[in-house]
Amino acid sequence: MSVFKNVAAAAAVAGAFAATGVAHADETLEAVMEKGSIQCGVSQGLPGFSNPDDAGEWTGLDVDFCRAMAAAVFNDAEAVKFTPLSAKVRFTALTSGEIDVLSRNTTWTMSRDSDFGEFIGVNYYDGQGFMVPTSLGVASATELDGAAVCTNTGTTTELNVADYFRAQGMEYTVVAFEKADEVVAAYDAGRCDVYTTDRSGLAAQRTKLSAPDDHMVLPEIISKEPLGPLVRHGDAQWGDIARWTLACMINAEEAGIDSSNVAEMMESSDPNIQRILGADGDLGSKIGLENGFCANIITAVGNYAESYDRNVGPDTQLALERGLNALWSDGGVLYAPPMR
Repeated sequence: MSVFKNVAAAAAVAGAFAATGVAHADETLEAVMEKGSIQCGVSQGLPGFSNPDDAGEWTGLDVDFCRAMAAAVFNDAEAVKFTPLSAKVRFTALTSGEIDVLSRNTTWTMSRDSDFGEFIGVNYYDGQGFMVPTSLGVASATELDGAAVCTNTGTTTELNVADYFRAQGMEYTVVAFEKADEVVAAYDAGRCDVYTTDRSGLAAQRTKLSAPDDHMVLPEIISKEPLGPLVRHGDAQWGDIARWTLACMINAEEAGIDSSNVAEMMESSDPNIQRILGADGDLGSKIGLENGFCANIITAVGNYAESYDRNVGPDTQLALERGLNALWSDGGVLYAPPMR
């Protein structure tokens, strides 16, 4: 392609962005500041990750990330609005500009990262599993030949289950729905033998069943599911804000900084803690924020451990141990780049 054709193509792309009104080229922060809040895409209701209570108040690990971004940008964790999205439409909502960030238990894959947006990190390491009624009398996924399997459309789950059954030489029938609650209702009503999704999702949706204790999660984990938030392509600054919001929460846990000791830690002589909290250096200004953005996040939302324990940890309904989601120094794989 000649240089002239390259210029013409670039102009056409720029024109397309202008026509759709989608912020690009470092414009998202400006647009967010103008409207006074961040629009965050979340699930339609997944306990522990993004779920509204009876009063419409959203809570969960993914919700906390959105509130953390609001604390970073506005020093106000409430400066965020939530858009519930099905798996099928979540990426369209992001690419069209309907939302500013998608924080919706979404698996980071190569095709999604290239086609739909920029993943900024992993806030939950997971794997796909299977849940069955105990009355089915099976102890392993290898015994599911001929089963009817309930799942969501528009997910990696459908692809993974197809790969698994084919590799095992087993037959199955898929029963798929767009909305997660439709999948739960169908499984609970006995329209399928098996419910498959991420194991954290199985723990969450199990709480919605009419008789949760009558169901069990099988031991097999059939995939890698690194779940994390993503933003649109083409806005490096907004991507940096999202990336360092998550890194702040993880680094704060590693450094022993939590919501109860931020003021005390501000006086620390540890250079790493001083940089994280913005008491020294100019890291915040490099991404268009005040230097104390991470201190604002931890004060308002807490570090990663606080968010995990509050939403999905051992003392919650989901009762999920840290496992892979423990810090790398505690036997897990959770690891954030240094703030320096």
